[in-house]
Amino acid sequence: MTGTRADRRAERAAVRADRSGSGPVLEERPAARFPGAAAKFALFGEVLMIGLLVLLVGVVIVTLPVALAAGIRHLGRYIAAEDSRLALFWRDVRAGLAGGSLIGLIAVVIAAVLAVDIILARSGMLPGGVVIEAVGWTGLAALAVGLLIASGAWDPHSGWRTAVRQVPAIVRDDVRGLVFYIAAVALVVILTWMLPPLLPAALGCAVLAVVAVPQRRHGR
Repeated sequence: MTGTRADRRAERAAVRADRSGSGPVLEERPAARFPGAAAKFALFGEVLMIGLLVLLVGVVIVTLPVALAAGIRHLGRYIAAEDSRLALFWRDVRAGLAGGSLIGLIAVVIAAVLAVDIILARSGMLPGGVVIEAVGWTGLAALAVGLLIASGAWDPHSGWRTAVRQVPAIVRDDVRGLVFYIAAVALVVILTWMLPPLLPAALGCAVLAVVAVPQRRHGR
């Protein structure tokens, strides 16, 4: 009886390992393209955790680019079932901190200028206020999307300058993918506006979107 129960437990464990991609497969079949994403609930937990980490590292705003970049790289490794220890996340944070903080500072300055233009346009102090306000909101959206794409393109070896330079080419090569990036930014804004405690989950979903968009393009 004891042996039978042990065999059943071992069989159930083998089935779980097979389904999640964390262990040997029970039968021959093509390798999963994203073995780390096989366990949906575990992936959901990882997305929430990385959203919290991105919020923690990016809480001073200027460090948001490096937080996003480290989170994107971590989630990419996790989905590919590669080494996804948190130590590697913090290693990426350290590697990208100097350049990422500079990019973040530049983004903050640009966002502040655009925000002032929007406020002045709404006050009626500027002629053509409606147009200026529309340009301001468009600029903020473009800044956020560009920051997200650059964070996804960042690599510790090539650095932030190369990542920023790659943004126009990434958009040009996959215009349809741009819609997903815009949707990711909109998701963060809308969820945070509706319920601020959802910000970590929204950031995690945005990170997941940046990981998924290039894979969709490569899989066509």
